[in-house]
Amino acid sequence: MPFVNIKTPEAALSKAQKQEIVHRMTEMLVEYMSEAARPHTMVLIEEVKDGGYGRADEIFVIPDSYRAKDDA
Repeated sequence: MPFVNIKTPEAALSKAQKQEIVHRMTEMLVEYMSEAARPHTMVLIEEVKDGGYGRADEIFVIPDSYRAKDDA
């Protein structure tokens, strides 16, 4: 079973963007593995709360400009 795990800052992606990511990742894996992989492909998008991760010894908080504008 193909499994993709994407971690992203909370509120960085809209619902529509998440749906597109799931669709495109599934399509990509089907291209590589064949249509038989489609019903078994899992794409997990995990949202990490602000302050829940860091880089270079600095806790990361998502800037407002990175937040999804529309959660349609």
